[in-house]
Amino acid sequence: MFITQPTVSNTVAMYYNKKMNNLTGRFVVPDIATSNFHLHEGDVVADFGAGSGFFLKPLAEAVGPEGRVYACDIQKQLVEKLGELIHLNGLANVSPIWCDLEEPNGTKLSDGVLDAAILVNTLFQFEQKEVAIQEIRRVLKTGGVLHIIDWSESFSGLGPQQKDVITQQAAIDLLESEQFTFEKEYPTGDHHYGITVRKI
Repeated sequence: MFITQPTVSNTVAMYYNKKMNNLTGRFVVPDIATSNFHLHEGDVVADFGAGSGFFLKPLAEAVGPEGRVYACDIQKQLVEKLGELIHLNGLANVSPIWCDLEEPNGTKLSDGVLDAAILVNTLFQFEQKEVAIQEIRRVLKTGGVLHIIDWSESFSGLGPQQKDVITQQAAIDLLESEQFTFEKEYPTGDHHYGITVRKI
């Protein structure tokens, strides 16, 4: 159920602002990371595993009023909070969507609708990584790009356990096995890597 009330929870607003204000150069900074995505006005983008909406504002600004951002998450409570956050920030070009990437057609998006997809701190969480990547590939246009930012190590209880870390090379190997081609890597802080791959 999406939030339709005209007011939003102060708790949600405070949580979002705290998350934004506590960042340092050691971790992923959404504005900086988004600059590496090279999005264009009018692009259609999905943030898979949008969580608390960390990336929504810079993504919405990058694609402009003619573009569209889908904020996707499997946790229905988070999808509701994303609806509040979207309302709070006046992000008219952002739509919250419940989805399950580990199910075929689990995003409920049409084939080939996306110019770009974003996967931040999410790849390591998938139990069925191949299924999730195949679903992302389905909704990307041919030539569309997937931007992945994930933990490069287990750090102080904040990231995955060491056994669950997906290295940059392992991520590239997985994506290339699913008909993506590696394009570039970029810095995303001390404990993450960032890569871009393109659907072929």
